Amino acid sequence: MLLSEILISVTLSINFYGVTSLQIQESTKTCGYESCNPVKDDMLNVHIVPHTHDDVGWVKTYDEYYRQDVRTIISSVVDNLERDRKAGGNKRFIYVEMAFLKLWWQEQNDTIKDVVRNLVNEGRLEIILGGWCMNDEATPYYIDIIDQHTLGFQFIRNNFGECGRPKIGWQIDPFGHSREVASLFAQFGFDGMFVGRIDYQDKRQRERTKTMEMIWRSSESLSRAASDIFVGVLDNVYWPPKGFCWDYWCSDPELVNSSEDFNRAKVDEFLRIIKDESDNYATNHVMVEMGSDFQYRWADKWYENLDELIKLVNQRQKENEEFKINLLYSTPSCYLYQLHRSNRTWPVKQDDFFPYAHRENSFWTGYFTSRPTLKRFVRTSGALLQVILFIHYFLLKILNYNVCN
Repeated sequence: MLLSEILISVTLSINFYGVTSLQIQESTKTCGYESCNPVKDDMLNVHIVPHTHDDVGWVKTYDEYYRQDVRTIISSVVDNLERDRKAGGNKRFIYVEMAFLKLWWQEQNDTIKDVVRNLVNEGRLEIILGGWCMNDEATPYYIDIIDQHTLGFQFIRNNFGECGRPKIGWQIDPFGHSREVASLFAQFGFDGMFVGRIDYQDKRQRERTKTMEMIWRSSESLSRAASDIFVGVLDNVYWPPKGFCWDYWCSDPELVNSSEDFNRAKVDEFLRIIKDESDNYATNHVMVEMGSDFQYRWADKWYENLDELIKLVNQRQKENEEFKINLLYSTPSCYLYQLHRSNRTWPVKQDDFFPYAHRENSFWTGYFTSRPTLKRFVRTSGALLQVILFIHYFLLKILNYNVCN
């Protein structure tokens, strides 16, 4: 798939003072922004985003991760979302890594595939980023990043159509961020992107000035409409708030079947965390990521506790008219849509989010120069792949010419 084949649905307008505002082209399909759960404009809206982060190779191999973790994760989530859909619920989930989704998809029968397509078509299961993996940003070549996303986009287009097309870049785990990758994402047609790891000093300053969200002017040579992209920095990298992890491997106390006094104290704790987070952002919307590395093996446990948390918090709206916090299931694209509705202007960033340090004297710059042999293999194999692709293309052209003439 060529970049020009990917529909661009974001435009940017620049006022005379150089401040950029976001304009999103709304979809007419039920899977578009209108499928988002409703918010309450007079309250602080907390967007609960269930997700899993599945590295395509880390301490285990690609196949080991799939067999031991990811197969169960996807099946568990799909089963829970489908039961919720039949019950008229409003749960959401996002998935990122197409390398794993394709493996899982190939094992399913037509009935399960239709279930997943329905979930995607209704915006309940949203594909985010859509690449084969979540690539690093410091060391890969442009062409390698484009190729791996092309592979993922082709799988999405062939199996899910327009409703599966990703709207959001989701770079939550790379160690620092490059504006060249932001430029590629803008040309992919993404409406925005979210990042998880920026330098701790930069983050502190942005928290103080409420500039955690901005327009990234990612290219000096391309037009602003083609290369400017909204970017948001996540408050807690991509992890759930401390004390609120309810995964298979987590040991945090659950809200389900707990005492009323415990739940009241737990809700008070959650609200303190949310109020602190909201102080770092410029609108009455905050996004809370509920999930982490290889989580949701047992999706029921997560969702039962999230249901209880949402119910207990939103009950307080009825008990106290002055209580102005609203929880809802959401996705990064739905969160971005509400930022668009706020009709704000955003600060502009032009440089990289490099170098990266997560605390004092803890810079992650060594991986620029470490493991040179491995990086050489990556460069060589990438170049070889491009040669093979060109040869394949020209052979097809020659064969087609001979057949037609």
